[in-house]
Amino acid sequence: MKEFLVVLTTTVPEGTDPDEVTRRRAAEAVRAGELAATGHLARLWRPVGELRSIGLWRADDEVDLREKVLGTLPLWPWMTAEVTALQPHPNDPGPAGGPAV
Repeated sequence: MKEFLVVLTTTVPEGTDPDEVTRRRAAEAVRAGELAATGHLARLWRPVGELRSIGLWRADDEVDLREKVLGTLPLWPWMTAEVTALQPHPNDPGPAGGPAV
C-alpha cells in the first residue's frame, strides 16, 4: 500500500442534534480502530490547541483512500481532507529512529 499524509478538519453542521454528534464520534473511534487493525491507519495526531487531525494513512491509491478508507468514517460527510501522497526519503532513519532498510 502507498502512504498518505492526511489533514482532516471536521465541521459539524449548524443545528445538528448533539446526540447525533456523540453517536458519530463514538462510531468514529470504533472505525478508526478497525482501519488501524487492517493497516490503513498507521498514526494519528491532533495538533495542540486545534480541532483537526493529522494522520499517516495507507491505501492502494488516492481514489481507494478517499472512497474505501476515509469514506467509511462516520464523520466523513462533515470532513474536509487535504491529502498528500508520500514516498520514502533516501535519508529516512526508518521506524522509531532506527536505520533505514
